[in-house]
Amino acid sequence: MSTKKIPLRQCIGCGEMKSKKEMIRVLKTAQQDILIDATGRKNGRGAYICPSKECLKKAVKSKGLERSFKMAIPKEVYEALEKEMEELGF
Repeated sequence: MSTKKIPLRQCIGCGEMKSKKEMIRVLKTAQQDILIDATGRKNGRGAYICPSKECLKKAVKSKGLERSFKMAIPKEVYEALEKEMEELGF
């Protein structure tokens, strides 16, 4: 029996490689909108972040989303991410 390969993604905050299911996907759509993809299946460019406030703070400080999406990220996007994490219980 072959074992199923687990997809790994790198956190834009801490830089750790973790399982795709453990992380939150942030998505840039074709219309340049930034949103959170809870399903992980929407079309667009994705970046992953650990579900912790420390990683979010590191991502803001190191401009992780800006580098991933090659565009300026408004402050409201980071606030929405923080609110989403609170709703999910992280």
